[in-house]
Amino acid sequence: DPPNSPIRGPTRIIHMANVTLSGLKKSFGAVHIIPDLNLEIADKEFVVLVGPSGCGKTTALRMIAGLEESSGGAIRIGDRDVTSLRPGLRNVAMVFQNYALYPHMNVAANIGYGMKARGEKPEAIQVAVNKAARIVALDKLLERRPKELSGGQRQRVAIARALVRDPDVFLFDEPLSNLDAKLRVEMRTEIRKLHRELQATMVYVTHDQVEAMTLADRVVVMNGGRIEQAADPMTLYARPANVFVAGFIGAPSMNFVTVTVGKDTHGPLLQLPGGAVLPPPAAFRAALSARLGQAVTLGVRPEHVQEEAASPQLKLHVDTVETLGAHRLLIGTVDKVVFTAQVPAGSTATEGGTAGLSLDPQHLHLFDAETKTSLLGPA
Repeated sequence: DPPNSPIRGPTRIIHMANVTLSGLKKSFGAVHIIPDLNLEIADKEFVVLVGPSGCGKTTALRMIAGLEESSGGAIRIGDRDVTSLRPGLRNVAMVFQNYALYPHMNVAANIGYGMKARGEKPEAIQVAVNKAARIVALDKLLERRPKELSGGQRQRVAIARALVRDPDVFLFDEPLSNLDAKLRVEMRTEIRKLHRELQATMVYVTHDQVEAMTLADRVVVMNGGRIEQAADPMTLYARPANVFVAGFIGAPSMNFVTVTVGKDTHGPLLQLPGGAVLPPPAAFRAALSARLGQAVTLGVRPEHVQEEAASPQLKLHVDTVETLGAHRLLIGTVDKVVFTAQVPAGSTATEGGTAGLSLDPQHLHLFDAETKTSLLGPA
C-alpha cells in the first residue's frame, strides 16, 4: 500500500501522482504560447522546467494548477483527468515567488489558513501546522509575523502552507528568485531535502539553469513553448540535443565556432579557424565521414579549454579578464565570434592582448550547421 501522509498521518493515503500533459496548448488570441506540449512526469519525480523568459514554462505550470485555462489537450494527475477541474479540486499546492503571506497573521495562522477556511477542526489544524513547521525548521517561529522574518523564512512559511494541504503534486513557480545568492543556495538544499523526505511529485519552474541542474531528477528545457530536451542533468550537460540546449545548460555558456570537416589517412579531421586541425571524438567519426568538405558547428565549454603558448589551436583576442578566485575567465573573440576560456588563476593573459588556446578533444560537441542538432542524434 502507498505510505501514509507525512503531514496528516493515517487520515489520508497518498495517491499515485504522475502528471501527464497530452497535446497541451495555450493561445492568447493569435499568439501561440504553447503550441503542442507532451510530457510525462513520474510519480515522486522532481522535474524542473527551465528556459528563457517567455518560453512557456510558467504558463504550463499554471495550467497544471488550474490557474490558467488550456486552449487544447489534456492534463491528467494519476488516474484523474483534471483538465476542466477548478484548482481546488485538483489537489495540487503551488508555491509562488512572492510568498503571498498575510501580514497581519503570525506564522502558524498563515500556515493553517487554508485548513481553517475549509472548516477543518482546530485540533487537526494544530497538528498539521506543527508537523509542517518542524519539516521546514519553523517550529520556533510560529508566533512571529511575516515582517519579522527573513526572505528565506518567509519562503519556508509558503512551503509549509503548501505542505498542510497534503497535495498529490507540489508546484513551484520560481520560488527562490527574490532571495539573495547565499539564501538561494541554502534553500535549494532545503527543497531537495524536502523532496527526499516527502517522496512527493514536484514540478518546479525556474529560469536559472544552475538551480535546475542542482535540484532536478529530470530537467525539461523549453524554448518557444516547445520542449528542446528532457533528460537528467548530466545527460543535458554531456549530451545536449542541439545548440540551444548546449548554450543554455552550463555556466559560463558553451562556445561555438564554425569548423570544416577534413580528412587524413586516419579518418576525419576538424579544420579550425586559423588553420589548425584536430581529430574529433571517436563517437562523431561516422557522422563526419559523410560530411567531408562541409561546415559544422563545434561546441566546447570554457572549462574544456586550456592556454597553449607553444602550438595553439585557436587564438583568442582577449577583451575582458574576470578573476574568480580558483580560476580566471578570459572573454574575447575567436575569428570574430565571442569566446570564453576558463584558465588557472595564475594565467598572465591581459585585457587587450591575445592568448593561445587548445581544446580538450574528448569534450567536444558537434552540431549540424543548419539544423543545429547534435551529430550524435537524440540522447
